[in-house]
Formats: sequence, C-alpha cells, structure tokens
Amino acid sequence: MPWKNDQVSEFETSKILELAKDCLKIDGDYVELGCYRGDTSLLLADMVKSSGKRLWIYDSFEGLPEKTLEDDSVLGRDFQKGVLNVTKREVKERFLRAGLPVPIIKKAWFAELKEVDLPEKIALAFLDGDLYESIRDSLKLVENKMVPGGVIMVHDYNNSALPGVARAVNEWLKGKNPMIQRCQSMITIML
Repeated sequence: MPWKNDQVSEFETSKILELAKDCLKIDGDYVELGCYRGDTSLLLADMVKSSGKRLWIYDSFEGLPEKTLEDDSVLGRDFQKGVLNVTKREVKERFLRAGLPVPIIKKAWFAELKEVDLPEKIALAFLDGDLYESIRDSLKLVENKMVPGGVIMVHDYNNSALPGVARAVNEWLKGKNPMIQRCQSMITIML
C-alpha cells in the first residue's frame, strides 16, 4: 500500500479498500466527507483512477467545529474546535506529489452543503466528521444520492472519545433496515 493512514487503523483501511473495490462494479462516484490530510482520499483516488468514477472530498479545512452536548466525553477532551486543521492546498499538493488526479475538493462545513454539491449518484460514501452534527449532516446529504448496492462507511462509530458519531448514526438508522457490519471503530451500512 503506497500511503500510510495514521487516523484509520490498518485493518479498517483494508476493509475500506475491499468495499471500495466492490463498489467499482456499481454505478456512482465516491465521496468522502471529512478528509483531514487526505490519507483515505489518496487510497480511494488510486482505486478509482482508471474506473471512470470520480472522487469528491469535502472538509471545512478549518479543523473541527464546536462540539455539542451529544459529543460530551471525558475521553474526547483533545477533540476541540479547530483541531485537525489542514489547508485545502496541502491536501491538493499531496495528490500532485502522489501522481494521482486531484479529486473534486469542496471547502465547506457540512451543514452548508446542499445536495447539488454532491454527485448525482454515490456508490461509496466515507464519513469521517468526528462529531454528532457533522455525521448527522453528512448522512442527510448522502442518503438520497446512494445507489442500490451502495455503501456508507462511518468512522469513529465505536470511539468512546467521540460518542456523538454513534448517536447520529443510530438516530439516522431508526426505521431503516440496511445490512450493517462493524469493524473496530467503523460501521458499514450496505444499502
């Protein structure tokens, strides 16, 4: 594997790549909401580079937003507003250095995004927003764009330092009956 991903475990990374490969067989592009430095984005870009699919990545490029009550956790004290801040330029330069096509990169808070900011059809969505509102907003954005057989992966679902992630996912899942897999701190929702 040409890129190391220190925010997502090696096992989770292998699962992401396995599912991303499976999603090459269905219609739709790949999206990542919450790219940080672009570690996972680079892996996904390498996966889709000769498939005709496009990668779309979204981030505030201002670090984390303000936490809400749903995110309250003694273990999550390090996850404060502004933490995990990188620039859009830094992410773009990583793609250029890797010799990969630069994806469509949109700088915005997820609550500011509209459905038109996303591709028409999504085969794979990787959501890594870390906090309740970010994951809640991401799920609302992608749900109507997912194609049959598509996959939504949410990172930090089982992370006790970031309890808002699980709460947002569990609220979104109410009344739905998709196939679900859990893998370390990630949950995968297969539609």
